[in-house]
Amino acid sequence: MGEKGAVKNHLQNNLVFDHPIGFDDDGRLKRTGTVWTASAHIITAVIGSGVLSLAWATAQLGWIAGPAVIFLLSFVTYYTSTLLAACYRCDDPVNGKRNYTYMEAVRANLGGFEVKICGWVQYLNLFGVAIGYTIASSISMMAIKRSNCFHASRGKNPCHMNSNPYMIGFGIAEIIFSQIPDFDQLWWLSIVAAVMSFTYSTIGLGLGIAKVAENGKIRGSLTGISVGTVTQTQKIWRSFQALGDMAFAYSYSLILIEIQDTLKAPPSESKTMSKATLLSVGVTTLFYMLCGCMGYAAFGDLSPGNLLTGFGFYNPFWLLDIANAAIVIHLVGAYQVYCQPLFAFIEKSAAKRFPDSEFITKDIKIPIPGFRPYNLNLFRLVWRTIFVMLTTLISMLLPFFNDIVGLLGAIGFWPLTVYFPVEMYISQNKIAKWSTRWLCLQILSIACLIITIAAAAGSIAGVILDLKSYKPFSTAY
Repeated sequence: MGEKGAVKNHLQNNLVFDHPIGFDDDGRLKRTGTVWTASAHIITAVIGSGVLSLAWATAQLGWIAGPAVIFLLSFVTYYTSTLLAACYRCDDPVNGKRNYTYMEAVRANLGGFEVKICGWVQYLNLFGVAIGYTIASSISMMAIKRSNCFHASRGKNPCHMNSNPYMIGFGIAEIIFSQIPDFDQLWWLSIVAAVMSFTYSTIGLGLGIAKVAENGKIRGSLTGISVGTVTQTQKIWRSFQALGDMAFAYSYSLILIEIQDTLKAPPSESKTMSKATLLSVGVTTLFYMLCGCMGYAAFGDLSPGNLLTGFGFYNPFWLLDIANAAIVIHLVGAYQVYCQPLFAFIEKSAAKRFPDSEFITKDIKIPIPGFRPYNLNLFRLVWRTIFVMLTTLISMLLPFFNDIVGLLGAIGFWPLTVYFPVEMYISQNKIAKWSTRWLCLQILSIACLIITIAAAAGSIAGVILDLKSYKPFSTAY
């Protein structure tokens, strides 16, 4: 091993035992995350609004390709997530230096220009997810109002309404929640959000089963939506867009390292994270298969873009209201889970750049009776409020749920879920070029790149089509 290696090991081993009680080996407050809290964060991030577009996506691809793509994407996500989890620590999985963010992991393993690309793609995607969730929550809030309106008028009133007030309401809620300082303190919101995601997924699934029973047959075909209902060109674009929707439904790799940084050790964080990934991806896939397939079986070619708000179902209206309320509560939490890494990045960068600025670095202690005092930071208050206002404004300009979801899925899927984890794993394990293992990993990466390009093309075509009949700030449903 040599003298240097022995000294390094001695220092690292002693570090583990010599740090003060209540602190971790890196001097930070002891992390308390477990398999369960990590699974709650992942499920909150994964079973998002993406689940509601799966019946539509399955309808585009049909009974063979639809479930096959969902299953393949779940396998790819699980496999590449375990590769990524192994990059949390450098050199040694137990005592190695920690990488607190996805970008730090890329910097430690790949370095150079790739760090910048990773940062741009990751933070742009997080920004995009915030917009997608604002749109989705407003659609669910309107669905509650519309289902009550339909019920009251017995279907005679078309119940048109504007989405802007609902987006503004969601934005106000997010301004309040975004003052939660960091990821560690979000665990309770994640658990509430995870419970809500199960609630609305189960209701969607139950309504799908009831509809199939009512129809007395399973709708849909082996090859998906039939040419005639749509043109040949539309079918191709829609199939590509469906791939993007399905990829988006699994995208959480962009916050995986940040979730892993909340876990306590021992056992090593990568072991705990692999267990949490297996558990949450397994549960998610089961839900996705059931919701996507049951929705398609219930509606066939007419599967709505959003299962609970596309008015495939009208009754029982109170159950739809519960499901849509659960979606809104879930999205409030999911928005925070996705935005916290972006908030932390901007705040750390600002503190580094202007270390002497009291506006950026000073915390004002506000006493709260019965609780610990709240640390109010003026920079955090101002910048996070501006961020939420900006995402709300863009959402009001671009309210096309399915196409935006597909585009986000396409842009983030290959680089963040596949390319960087694979390249970091090759670099970390010094896998020889052109070896069998290296070739298999590259084939996986190229196959996912092809899916990403196809999905992006389909989604862009969808957005262009939407823009033809669109007026800013005047979207009504």
